[in-house]
Amino acid sequence: MKIYDEFKKFISRGNVVDLAVGVVIGTAFTNIVNSLVANIITPLLSVILGKINIADLSLKVTEELKIPYGQFLQSIIDFLLISISIFIMVKAINTVKDKFEKKEEAEKPAPTPSKEEVLLTEIRDILKNK
Repeated sequence: MKIYDEFKKFISRGNVVDLAVGVVIGTAFTNIVNSLVANIITPLLSVILGKINIADLSLKVTEELKIPYGQFLQSIIDFLLISISIFIMVKAINTVKDKFEKKEEAEKPAPTPSKEEVLLTEIRDILKNK
């Protein structure tokens, strides 16, 4: 029963739940980014650049030895496109988030001064008028 209690304590920690939520959201975000690159950006690039298939490029060294460097180049291009897409999405999310936070800060009422601050302000004003 002790192992069960330890496991229950471990699984109910906030860190484990946060990690699980992060993994699930990360997986969903990965699907979004991969779809953006595969279904939108790559077809647009193929229209702009022509029907070039970089993945099929290879270097024939001998009859038996063929080095398919095109797959490597395609992986680099995919990485760059995914990185740029993530950067743009995170930048947009942060911009929207900053606008909402600034709006919330502007809507907050000004903090009321404490009794000491009010009293010190009155004393300052009295001394200034003398």
